[in-house]
Amino acid sequence: MSLLGKTSVLLMLILSSRALAGEGYVLGGGIEADTEDGLGVTAVGNYGLTENTWVSAAIARNTADLQLQPDIDTWYADLGLDHWWDPVGIRLGVAYWGDNDTLDSTDFRASLYWRGKGFSIAGDYEFRDFSFLLPATDRFSGRKIGFDASGIGLTARFDVTDKVTIGVSGMGYDYSVNLKLDDNRPLLDLLSFSRLSLINSLIDYRAYATLGLDVGKSRWQVDVGTWKGEVDSGVTRSATVRFLNPLSETADIEFALGMDDSDLYGTVTIFSVFLYFYGGV
Repeated sequence: MSLLGKTSVLLMLILSSRALAGEGYVLGGGIEADTEDGLGVTAVGNYGLTENTWVSAAIARNTADLQLQPDIDTWYADLGLDHWWDPVGIRLGVAYWGDNDTLDSTDFRASLYWRGKGFSIAGDYEFRDFSFLLPATDRFSGRKIGFDASGIGLTARFDVTDKVTIGVSGMGYDYSVNLKLDDNRPLLDLLSFSRLSLINSLIDYRAYATLGLDVGKSRWQVDVGTWKGEVDSGVTRSATVRFLNPLSETADIEFALGMDDSDLYGTVTIFSVFLYFYGGV
């Protein structure tokens, strides 16, 4: 999953937590920027078809500053379905991410989860179908190649108290081809100093932990994580602090400040702000 995709899925989990009370909808949107000129704009939504069935959607566009070629704009789009039979549920989703003229992927995911009083645990599967354009040279006309990756992971969330929650998530990927730099020099063109770059869609593994604290009607959340690139084997460590605060009975605002420490692009600071609007919940 791309890092922009990961961000959108995390946002959808926030939306789901408000919508689980029953039928209703949540709409959200915001921007994410970093100190290396990466910029992303995202819109998300969640709608309760019934008390136990929800559909979600997300769309985003981002710009990243590449190292060896001009800036590139990419799209992310996601559609999901969640149904809970109490205590077992299933989530299904399909997503598109990338740039059709460079590197893109169509992703299919499924999660089987168990949700009880104060906890949830899920087994996750994802299949990613990639298309990569080998650039033309003086002696080569260029062509598109395809490859895929399968990911298996686990997600869990626990309520420590009425106000404190913890969560963990991880996934490892197996690729159908060898993507190491020695064998795929054209992939160097996608290197960027931003977590929003195309190269960061190609990861070997990712792992995250979350600590959430409710303070009155507001919520603080700390996310820490790490992921390893499949192409360059570089490891990135990240930490993000989020603050969700109500604007009214039907609207919240969330601020986030984070930092990446990457073998690939060094230290980068990330900031985001999102608005959420609720109806019928």
